[in-house]
Amino acid sequence: MTKKLVVGISGNLTRPSKTKSFITQIAGEVAGRIGASSAIYDIEDFGSSLPAARHISDLDATARAIVEQLTSADVLVAGSPTFKGSYTGLFKHLFDLLDPSSLRGKPVIVTATGGGERHSLIVEHQLRPLFGFFEALTMPTAIYASDKDFANGALVSEAIHARSRQAVAEVLRVVGQAGSVGLAA
Repeated sequence: MTKKLVVGISGNLTRPSKTKSFITQIAGEVAGRIGASSAIYDIEDFGSSLPAARHISDLDATARAIVEQLTSADVLVAGSPTFKGSYTGLFKHLFDLLDPSSLRGKPVIVTATGGGERHSLIVEHQLRPLFGFFEALTMPTAIYASDKDFANGALVSEAIHARSRQAVAEVLRVVGQAGSVGLAA
């Protein structure tokens, strides 16, 4: 039996990244609860072939391997920092390269980070419709964290941790693991 895989993808363009740290924490929790491995990537990991690519075949071997993991993952944790009220352009470009059926039915937890609360609806008005187009199974709880929710790059907000736990519990129900971890229904 093949081990399950949880993939995290961050639309961040710089390192270190609060968004990638946030996604890593959530994906790690999901992976630990379902006995899966996790792989976390950001746009930087796709290298220089991503910006000019018009098709998956235009990506270099490393980037194509990441796309293969993303599309074959059992669970996806996806998010982006907020730029001008939306996700980053290269994050969108990556998803533009995917076949529309490649994420059909895949459980997805959507996340975003931003400088302040005014961007909090990015998860509902930008990310949820993106994954809806792919017919992915986006979890009801989406999570947005602003700069005030972090200290030294680490998430410190208990309210955001609680939302993260709620989204993790939802995805565990979808993949059939809720009973094995003692989560309340």
